[in-house]
Amino acid sequence: MDVAVETTPAVLILLGPPGAGKGTQARMLEEQFGLVQLSTGDLLRDAVAQGTEAGKRAKAAMDSGGLVSDEIVIAILRDRLAAPDCAKGVILDGFPRTTVQAEALDGLLAESRQRINAAVSLEVDDAAMVTRVSGRYTCAGCGEGYHDLFKQPAKAGTCDKCGGSDFKRRADDNAETVGARLEAYHTQTAPLITYYDTKGSLQRIDAMGEIDVIAKELAAITQAAMA
Repeated sequence: MDVAVETTPAVLILLGPPGAGKGTQARMLEEQFGLVQLSTGDLLRDAVAQGTEAGKRAKAAMDSGGLVSDEIVIAILRDRLAAPDCAKGVILDGFPRTTVQAEALDGLLAESRQRINAAVSLEVDDAAMVTRVSGRYTCAGCGEGYHDLFKQPAKAGTCDKCGGSDFKRRADDNAETVGARLEAYHTQTAPLITYYDTKGSLQRIDAMGEIDVIAKELAAITQAAMA
């Protein structure tokens, strides 16, 4: 008689600065492996909208102009991980941000005998990232993305996808702001990289390469994590 083997949901963390491609890669992993991407912002908004106990506490903190405590975020994450759609596993994007949060996350996962299967650091070249991010713009009509250097419309001023002529840039996609965000990311994340490296769960990927190449490396890491 065959005996069903109970599998533990995989937990992956994506580390990387703004513009490193975390969102794009997470969506591809979701489709390929049936995982669920969980970002701190989405978790908070969903919990508040659903009126959960932790969501009410988060709303009270935000309404008062304060920060949502790590304890509340962990409580919201505990509720979310128990949802049926997270049965295969999750990709955490934007959490943890500090070693204190990482330790709290380890404690939460231990409650259900889970662990961090892999913390993947998307490694970037800062100077190249400033060029990559500060040159981005999108079609205001359909959202198709373009770049001053790497991807301009076939016909100047006309969107390849919808034919629109209205384009927009994010206000914070400029060299000065991007540079500051990168510096803040490295300062904030360096201890996390050390934390997961010490635990043996850190994986590094060159995020300056082609999207498909990065996706293949991430898929291999994810496959091993879910085995």
